[in-house]
Amino acid sequence: MGSEPSVTVLNDSDALAEAAARLVVEAAAEAVATRGRFTIALAGGATPRATYAKLALPPYRDRVDWSRTWVFFGDERGVPPEHPDSNYGMAHATLLSKVPVPPAQVRRIRAEAEDPEAVAAEYAKALAETFGTRRGKLPRFDLVLLGLGVDGHTASLFPGSPVLKEIFRTVAAVHAAAAAIPQRFTLTLLVLNAAARVVFLVGGAEKAKVVKAVLAERAMLPAAMIRPDAGELVWLLDRAAAALLPGRAG
Repeated sequence: MGSEPSVTVLNDSDALAEAAARLVVEAAAEAVATRGRFTIALAGGATPRATYAKLALPPYRDRVDWSRTWVFFGDERGVPPEHPDSNYGMAHATLLSKVPVPPAQVRRIRAEAEDPEAVAAEYAKALAETFGTRRGKLPRFDLVLLGLGVDGHTASLFPGSPVLKEIFRTVAAVHAAAAAIPQRFTLTLLVLNAAARVVFLVGGAEKAKVVKAVLAERAMLPAAMIRPDAGELVWLLDRAAAALLPGRAG
């Protein structure tokens, strides 16, 4: 089920960020031209941060119609937005504060609130309102950006998590016992696999083993469960992250 991934290997982290920024610009232009708006779910992490830094500068920032862009987040840690580990805080500092996206079109997860289940339900409602979806229908993002953890997690979908079997909810509160910040919130596989395009951004030699496990060995890790039902799946890797893939060494 789902798409076979397209894998592109870039020379280094800077080339990876450039390629990812170009892809965002192209996806935004296509979405605005065909549907009148662009919906994107952002990821946290070092590789996405480098991509956002590129998008915040010319020429990329001038090629996106920010007034028609709606920004969501694939996951969030249970911290306030000003916390250094906040995915929203990172994206705001590196990108969102530097481009003319209307604040009302940036939908952050209120991860600092006391009731995790209420936070997840509130974000699910924000999704439904923005996408105009009714019960039983899924929001379809134009683009979802994802990172990859060394344990094979993506967004805040961790190995062994019961949320991997979720069949109803679009957003879930997650307790990740092994994580430095255990309280997490995540879009579920239902939403991620309903997207028109999902792009993994993965860099660094420390990711080479898990990249091989997901792409070459098809290990049953959360990242390997990302297979858009009627969309495109793209992996952008730097040379270090791709080093253990068959035929990619050197």
